[in-house]
This record gives sequence, structure tokens and C-alpha cells, in this order.
Amino acid sequence: MEWWQALILGLVEGLTEFLPVSSTGHLILTERLLGLPASASAHAFAICIQAGAVAAVLGLYFRRVRGMALGMFGGDLKGRRLALAVLVAFAPAALVGVAFDDAIEAKLFGLWPVVAAWFVGGAAILIVARLRPSRADGAGLELDALSLRMALLIGLCQCLALWPGTSRSLATIVGGVLVGLRLGAAVEFSFLLGLVTLSAATAYKGLDQGSAMLAEYGPASLAIGFITALVSAWISVRWMVGYLERRGLELFGYWRVVLALAVAFALWSGRLSSA
Repeated sequence: MEWWQALILGLVEGLTEFLPVSSTGHLILTERLLGLPASASAHAFAICIQAGAVAAVLGLYFRRVRGMALGMFGGDLKGRRLALAVLVAFAPAALVGVAFDDAIEAKLFGLWPVVAAWFVGGAAILIVARLRPSRADGAGLELDALSLRMALLIGLCQCLALWPGTSRSLATIVGGVLVGLRLGAAVEFSFLLGLVTLSAATAYKGLDQGSAMLAEYGPASLAIGFITALVSAWISVRWMVGYLERRGLELFGYWRVVLALAVAFALWSGRLSSA
């Protein structure tokens, strides 16, 4: 992998990880466009540079994370409740992901499954936006009101994102709104849940494929991807919070549908290989 390829992949990862458009889907597409092979090392690289996006959110939400950490040791009651909610929400995808990791990589890490998920998710966003216009951001529950049952339901929604192209952020934000959270609170919980989910995925894939990945791509490529993902995720998250509170998810629905149709045409016409 050339340094500029690592930089592009880090940029794509950071910009899309917390947007409801699927970073995994965008990374798979970017790998194909860059001519990188669809290998276990490529999948591991794409997952491991998520650590940069995690570091960005950790910095942006440090006070909230600090409260959760103190709460686990009895110093912050609200922090402890939120930390438990995050762990409960994390559990379903962790169990399903570990159980079906090999099958998911073998069957779903291709452009046609990603295109299908992009289109279905985008169409769903647009249909909901038409039938049920976004409520004002002040409507709904705050994060402190999140119960463990509500967190579990959000976690079950996150399992849908194990299909590449679905988007973990989309699944968890929509899940949060469906259980009654204010949109801004649902977005924040999605970010916090992402810290745990992405950290666990990075650690799991790093232990499983880290040696082969470093042997194939080298530590310099990983460092470039990590740093680029950190900077671009910091910018993306700061923009996204304000945008969603003002405008909702509709823009991302259009993006997903248009991108799905464009990639489907490229695949059908032979301009892009699905392998």
C-alpha cells in the first residue's frame, strides 16, 4: 500500500464513520477504486484505522466519557447508568459479530451487498422523512432518561449494521429516536456506543489479523490511516451534530440512493469489478 492510498482510506474512514452512510461500504468501494485486493489484510486495515475515529470522539466527548468512567467506580450516578446502558447496547452486536464474523466477511464484503444496503437504507430514510417529518430537536427524552431496556433495543438495531453498507450510525440513531430519545440525544448515544463497539472491533481484528496486515502494509501506512481518520472524524462529527439538529437525516438518504444507483450501474456495465 502506498502512503497516499493509506491517506485516502483514512480520510474516507474519518469522514464517514459517524455519518449515517456506512464507512465500511465507502471503504470497500474506495479499496476497489484504488485497485487494492479484497483480502483479509485489507479488511483488517479498514477496521483498525477506526481507532483514529474513536480517538476523535473520545476527545470531543471527554467530559461525558470521564463521567461514565467515574460512574463505574461509584463516583457519578448518572455516569454509571449511562455506562451500563452503553454496555447493554453493545452486547447484542458483540455476540452476533463474533459468532458470524467469518460468514459476514465471506458473503457480505462485496459491492453488490453494499449497494443493496445503501439503497434500502436510503429509501427508508426518504420514506420516513415524507411520511413523518422530523420533529423539532427539543421533542423527546434526554440521555439521562435512557433505560436499560431502551438501550437493549438500540443494541438490537445496531446488529443490522453488521451487513456492510447499512451504517452503524444510522441504525443506532434511528433506534434511539424510535425508543423516544431526542434526536440530539440519540446522536450522542450513537457516538458513545461507537466508542465501545469500534474499539472492540479494532482490538478483535488487530489480534486476529494484525500481524499479517502489518507484514503486508507496514506500520507507516497504519499510522497515516490512523492520523488522517482522527483529523477527518473530528471535523465530520462537529459538523454532523449541528447539521442533524437543524435538518435531520434526509440529505443522507439522497446520498445513499444516488451512490447505490451509480455504483450499481458501474458494476452492471463492467466499469467496476465486484471482486
